[in-house]
Amino acid sequence: MSFAEPTYPEPRYHGATGEASAMYRPANHAPELTYPSGNTAHYLATGASTGGAYGLYRWEMGPEPSGPGPHFHRTITESFYVLTGRIRIFDGRAWRECEPGDFVHVPIGGIHGFRNDSGEPASMLLHFAPGAEREGYFEGLADWGRNGRPSDEEVAAFYLRHDNVWLPDPAEPPVPGGAAR
Repeated sequence: MSFAEPTYPEPRYHGATGEASAMYRPANHAPELTYPSGNTAHYLATGASTGGAYGLYRWEMGPEPSGPGPHFHRTITESFYVLTGRIRIFDGRAWRECEPGDFVHVPIGGIHGFRNDSGEPASMLLHFAPGAEREGYFEGLADWGRNGRPSDEEVAAFYLRHDNVWLPDPAEPPVPGGAAR
């Protein structure tokens, strides 16, 4: 039996003995961000803490409907792993009802969205690669919830800066005048 030669990236660590550099975060660590709705974001591993390799966040949603409609990113992949509850995830073709253990990966440019409209709390892991600075995006949205939405020009610049390109939801009627979300 022959095995194909594995392909790995070029080494980034060149030491001979390894190093004690693991990050530990206890399960009871408080969330870094709480939205006015009560939804929370836990910054498990940020792009900054992983050297830009990835970002990993635990997203906890209350029973009130929430989540973004269809959009895509030009520079990052996004993956979802449902931990608790039921979350609808748009895969570019249809809204899929996802439950604990379900996983959805969205390549760069892939259309996606997610919603908790189950009437029950739900949580999931969000993974972005490479590790873009998503914390500024999450915190900006929370600020809008507390202080009101800025002007259309500021909203457009914010979405451009954070690599969010919004699309109409095929399951919903178009927004009059094509207004930004």
